[in-house]
Amino acid sequence: MKSLAKCCCGSTSIEIQGKPLINSVCHCDDCKKRTGSSFGISIYVKNIQIIKKHGETTIYKIDTDAKQERHFCTNCGTTLYWKVENFPELTGIAGGCFNNLNELEPEYNFRSENMCTWLTMPNNWKTTISPEAFQ
Repeated sequence: MKSLAKCCCGSTSIEIQGKPLINSVCHCDDCKKRTGSSFGISIYVKNIQIIKKHGETTIYKIDTDAKQERHFCTNCGTTLYWKVENFPELTGIAGGCFNNLNELEPEYNFRSENMCTWLTMPNNWKTTISPEAFQ
C-alpha cells in the first residue's frame, strides 16, 4: 500500500510505502496548536518507509521535553511532517494531509487527560504503545 500526504496547496508532499507504524489521535497542547483543532491525527512511519518527498519545506523547531523539527510548506504553511528527537528512526506525518485518510483509522488515543470534554473516541483504540509496535 502506498499513501500520499499533501499540503493544502499541493506544492509539498510525502509518499510512504506500507502500513503506518503508529496511527493516533493526540490531545496534547502541541497537537492542538499544530492543527488549530481539538486534537491532532499523527501517523508515524519508519524512515525507510518514505518513498519520496516533494517540494520545499521550512523547519520550525520546538524546544520542549519532546524536541521536534516540524516541516511545513513554504507556500501555504501546512505542517506536513516532523521529526522528534527521541525517535530519530521515525517520521511523524499529519494524518489530515493523507489522500486515503478513510483507510487509515487511528489505533491509538493519546493524552486523553487533555481531551475536550465534549469529545468521545472509540473504546477499542489503545492508550499506550507496546514495545512490539516499534518492530
